[in-house]
Amino acid sequence: MNEISAALVKELREETNVGMMECKRALIEAGGDKTRAIQILRERGLAVATKKAARAANNGVIAASVSQDGRVGVLLEVNCETDFVARNEIFRALVADLLRRALAAAGDLATEAADALRLAIQKTGENIVLRRHLRMDALESGRMAAYVHLGDKLGVLAELEASDAVAAAPSFADVARDVTLHLAACRPPYLRREDVPPEVIAAEKDIYAKQVTNKPPAIVEKIVQGKIEKYFSGVCLLEQPFVKDDKLSVGKWLEAKGRELGGPIGIRRYVIWTLGE
Repeated sequence: MNEISAALVKELREETNVGMMECKRALIEAGGDKTRAIQILRERGLAVATKKAARAANNGVIAASVSQDGRVGVLLEVNCETDFVARNEIFRALVADLLRRALAAAGDLATEAADALRLAIQKTGENIVLRRHLRMDALESGRMAAYVHLGDKLGVLAELEASDAVAAAPSFADVARDVTLHLAACRPPYLRREDVPPEVIAAEKDIYAKQVTNKPPAIVEKIVQGKIEKYFSGVCLLEQPFVKDDKLSVGKWLEAKGRELGGPIGIRRYVIWTLGE
C-alpha cells in the first residue's frame, strides 16, 4: 500500500468535514482510494456533517463564563437550526465544553473544537455553528463579570476596576452582577460621554437646533445644550439612571459602592451580544 500523504488526508477532510485522524484511518483502510474512503466515512455516519453544514443555523444560545480568579471572561454565540436542539442536553454539553476550552486557552477556538462540533452535529442531526467568540483578559486591577439573559438570547461581559482588597470583599460580586444586569437591561452604546464620536454629537445638536424656532441664538444654544445633556444620560453607561435606583446615575452608584467597600470601583470596558445580531 502506498503511504498516505498529508495532502490527501487534508483533501479528504475538506470534502467530508471529518477530523484528520478519522480521514487518515479511512484512507489507510481504503488503501489510499479517496472515493472508497468517503464511502467508509459515510458508512460510519461521519461524513453526514458535510450536508448539514449547509443548512441555516438561526437558533442557539449566547453563553458566558468567568474564570475562578475573575481574571478571564469569555462570551460565545453557538447557533443551531431549531430551538428544540438549543435546549437539548447534547447541545448544552457542547456549549459548556466550548466555554471551558475558551477559558483554558487563548488559541483558535473554532479550530480546536472542530471535532467536538462535528460530533454534536452527528448526534443531533442539525447544523451547529460556533458563530463568534470573545475572550477578554483583565488588565492590571481588572475583574471580569458576565451575565446571560432572555433565555440565553442576550449576554454581557464586562471588566470592572478594583483593588485586590475591594475585589475580595464578599459584596463585590453583587456589585459586579448589578453592573451586568444594568448593561443587559439598558444596553448603553457608550461607556462615557467622551466615547461618543464628535460627528454623532454634531448630528444630534443639528436635530435639536432645528426643533427650536423663533428663539434668540443664545436661547437656542441653551436649549440644545440641555437636550445634549439628556442625550448623554440615555446613551452613556456612567450617566444612565441606575436600573435598581433611578435617583442615582450608574457613576454615582459606583462611587457610593466604592466608599462602602473601601476603594474606588470603575468600569473599564464591556460587550453586549444579542443572539443573531
